[in-house]
Amino acid sequence: MKKWTCLLLGFLFLTHALPAQKATMGALTILDKPTAGTFPLAGQNAAPTILVDASDAAVVRIAANALAGDIALVTGTRPKVITDLKQYKGSLVIAGTIGQSPTIDGLIRAKKLDVSKIKGKWETFTLSTINTPLKGVQQALVIAGSDRRGTAYGLFELSRRAGVSPWVWWADVLPQKRKALYVRPGTFSSAEPSVKYRGLFINDEDWGLNPWARKNMDTAIRDMGPKTYAHLFELLLRLRANVIWPAMHDSTKAFWYYPDNPKVADQYAIVIGSTHCDMMLRSNTFEWQKNFEHEYGVQPGTYRYDSNKTQIYKYWEDRVAAAKNYEAMYTVGMRGVRDGTIVGPTTREGKIALTETIIQDQRGLFQRYFGGPTNALQIFCPYKEVLGLYQGRLKVPEDVTLVWTDDNFGYIRQLSTPAEQKRSGASGIYYHLSYLGGPHDYLWLSTTSPALISYEMTKGYQFGANRFWVVNVGDLKPAELETQFFLDLAWNINLWTPEKAHTYARHWAEQTFGKELAAPIAALKSEYYRLAQQGKPEHMGILRFDSASRRERLAAYDRLLEQVEAVKARLPERLKNAFFELVEYPAKGAALMNQKILFAQMSREVPAGDRPLAVDLSQKAKNAFDRIRALTAHYNTGIEGGKWNGIITYKPRNLSVYGMPEVAAPEILEDSLRSPKVYDRRYLDTTSVAAALKPGIVSLPATGFFAKHETKGERIAALTGLGLNGTSISRYPFTGASFTNEEAGKAPYVEYKVSLPAGTYRLSLKCLPTQAIHKGRKLGLAVSVDNGPLQFVNVAHPEEDRVWKANLLRGYSEGTVPLQIRAGDPQILRVYLLDTGLAFSRLDVAAE
Repeated sequence: MKKWTCLLLGFLFLTHALPAQKATMGALTILDKPTAGTFPLAGQNAAPTILVDASDAAVVRIAANALAGDIALVTGTRPKVITDLKQYKGSLVIAGTIGQSPTIDGLIRAKKLDVSKIKGKWETFTLSTINTPLKGVQQALVIAGSDRRGTAYGLFELSRRAGVSPWVWWADVLPQKRKALYVRPGTFSSAEPSVKYRGLFINDEDWGLNPWARKNMDTAIRDMGPKTYAHLFELLLRLRANVIWPAMHDSTKAFWYYPDNPKVADQYAIVIGSTHCDMMLRSNTFEWQKNFEHEYGVQPGTYRYDSNKTQIYKYWEDRVAAAKNYEAMYTVGMRGVRDGTIVGPTTREGKIALTETIIQDQRGLFQRYFGGPTNALQIFCPYKEVLGLYQGRLKVPEDVTLVWTDDNFGYIRQLSTPAEQKRSGASGIYYHLSYLGGPHDYLWLSTTSPALISYEMTKGYQFGANRFWVVNVGDLKPAELETQFFLDLAWNINLWTPEKAHTYARHWAEQTFGKELAAPIAALKSEYYRLAQQGKPEHMGILRFDSASRRERLAAYDRLLEQVEAVKARLPERLKNAFFELVEYPAKGAALMNQKILFAQMSREVPAGDRPLAVDLSQKAKNAFDRIRALTAHYNTGIEGGKWNGIITYKPRNLSVYGMPEVAAPEILEDSLRSPKVYDRRYLDTTSVAAALKPGIVSLPATGFFAKHETKGERIAALTGLGLNGTSISRYPFTGASFTNEEAGKAPYVEYKVSLPAGTYRLSLKCLPTQAIHKGRKLGLAVSVDNGPLQFVNVAHPEEDRVWKANLLRGYSEGTVPLQIRAGDPQILRVYLLDTGLAFSRLDVAAE
């Protein structure tokens, strides 16, 4: 068993390597038994000590103490963290930051520590075993960072190699016990992260994170406060992130309201930002609407800069003055007091002119408090209607980072043009794993696959979005896997390309649950994502499937539930709660939601004479609803002694889809289930949404081509885990040229064989509902039959209308062309891929 543990740890190190990382003198792996020259980190005869300098950043001591706790979890022996070498005994770990740690700087001067690969770089670290580093010390493991976060990441890298998950606290992933830990001698140096600023947006916290924090963490203030944020910030460091957009909903007081919040952020070396709608680190929902009078002694006027500049400017200036000594990132520009359009001028030209004036005034504050308009980190986020202003030639200073957004459902709306890629501020991305809004929320479960995240974020990166990534994780749980994937990708963009991303679930499962269970867990996660692509659990009240599709879907979810139970039976006791949180709850929740909705629909369609069947189906729907409630109650109070009480609700915002649907046999329902559900109709306008997926006479996956033609410098990539039925094809890399209709014959293409009788048909080309990359590009395809004339479709649909809603809900966009089939067998269908960023999933041929 120890042999396999060693091999597993070695594999985990290799699969978790960073870009361009090369280790010398061995891979610095951790072993259970000593061999020649190994460093005794902890165990039976080792009394480990971790030395940090008192003059180093606070985050170094925080990470050192976290490492000590991790080692104690693994071995039962807790290292002592010291700042004075006189307290040293046993084995010694030295951790410090170049230029801030006298001990590290002394080792560099003495030429005992080589930091040439990391010095002066961003958030890098080196791990080295060094003989006789200091007087009286025979051997030490040295962790040196190029900056304070680099040192912290290095300390947590050692935790990972010891088998401790980043989710050790947040998802109760208990590590396997080991009697001792020995480090094989060598040196390891990390490379810089792919994306400079990487972080999380805590949002829509009203139904999970905030109620939980009030009950269990910041109980004195009954709000999300410094205790909650300390745990969140440690998670960020474990995930190698560095930015927080704090919670900002009505239920939560502003981050800056509690003075200890920014202090804790600084201690953990976390960059403080604010959302796309909360400018200049202010949180308008609380600070303007609720607390302005308390702060300033007067009522706030209209949040309108052209008529109330004095109040608004002072409001912003005071936050800049309070934040000037913290590492912060400012959102510039202006939107409404809440998440809405800017108030003031009614024309687009007027809004643009006012926004440009606002940005100029905001940068005047940076001149005053930081000595120059470019001396503060600044982002501009063209979100929703602001994108229209930007497209209308709104001028944004070139040192400001443009933060592009997805459409709230995982598909990026626009990326930088060649001219925009030359901006000194570069660009970034604001992405969603959770969303409150139309056409319907998805706040309960996290179902965005790593394959889709990689496809969209890699596309963004290749078009220059490497300065800043932030992901909206809602109230964090149960989005743990997807959150980690997003940040792992930001750390190393080359490790999880769109072609490899489908393997991440297995990698993650092996890290979290061990090699033996990795394959079955990955398989059930893959099926979970595939089914959700055809309809998220939260959208089942809108979607309509035909009878055959319903049966197929219910059978697939039955198999998924069987897989969950099979894996659960093989788990060691220490991992059962973690499995419940990370895998079981989302998988069962999705399956039961589908059962509840689909069985209820089926019950209402039973012929009037078959009352027993109607009752049976109604009862099955009711049973699924009861199981969802019981499952959620177990999450909140049945595991970890109630640690997570309040963290999960099965009915965020109490939308109707989460309640008990109408059934043919209402007598089976409790009285409490007969009351109408409460929901906000503003977000449920789905009139005339055609969402059913209906295969044709011939239905082929896009990957089922028999021949392909690729152009120089790119390839047609087959992508697993992406699109309908879990496969798509796409041109890669994304930076390839677009082809006009006139140039279509030169574009890459694939060919399919079909056998159809002579006649008239309609060909449907189904694609992922992505957006065109930027102005001047489309999402075009061209089709020919037996080398006949080309027909063209463009599946890009930027308007947020009923077609867009349908595309999001059913998981695909569609282009159709007529087919005239002459006698002959078989026919060759050729499909040209005219643009990049187009993920082609399936073709269906139906009779006209």
